[in-house]
Amino acid sequence: MEIHILKGINHKQRRMNKRKVRDIIQIIRAIVFSWLYIPHFIILLFIKREKLSYLKQDLHRHSGQVRLKLPWIVLLLFFLHNNRYFRTLFYYRTGPIFELLFGWYRPGVPYLIFPKETQIAGGVLMAHPFGSVLNARKIGSNFSFAHNVTLAKKNGKLPVIGDNVQLAPGTIIIGDIKIGNNVVVGAGSVVTKDIPDNSIVAGNPAKIIRQLKKGERIYLHGSEERICY
Repeated sequence: MEIHILKGINHKQRRMNKRKVRDIIQIIRAIVFSWLYIPHFIILLFIKREKLSYLKQDLHRHSGQVRLKLPWIVLLLFFLHNNRYFRTLFYYRTGPIFELLFGWYRPGVPYLIFPKETQIAGGVLMAHPFGSVLNARKIGSNFSFAHNVTLAKKNGKLPVIGDNVQLAPGTIIIGDIKIGNNVVVGAGSVVTKDIPDNSIVAGNPAKIIRQLKKGERIYLHGSEERICY
């Protein structure tokens, strides 16, 4: 029994070491090509302080994907060079004019859409967000989502998403729907009515599975985070 436990621990350590080596190689490549991102860093001097704060919060949420402790400015370089999804988020934060001027040579992805009218607070965390459209009136802080998530308009009205919300792959929320704070929506769910705070929902149509307890820890896209309310 002890031998099997030790083997499991050694395997996990080897896997973490490989990831760390991978991250070191990627940050070296990013530094070598850092001249490509001079305009991206210059624009940070001119964007609103609130947007810069949101961007730093986004980086903090994504920092768990990197096995290195890096200053935020170096972490930004890491993701700008190695993650096209994050570049899309960066262009959303910095605005459409900057994307038009400089996004052509370091593009994001066309199949991840942040409409410019959507208000998204800081702390966005993405996990393979291929094919996602986030057309909402407002999205709160610490928002997490995966691929094929659809937030869209119906009868001229848009969804409103609270703080600390996680949308699993294939989630659909359309129209005048309000999602409360500290909510987890299961994969493939179609939300047809408002969801109260501190809920886990799933299904088509989505139904409340259970209520979250105060201070409960849940699994969020590769990292365990505490839901506080």
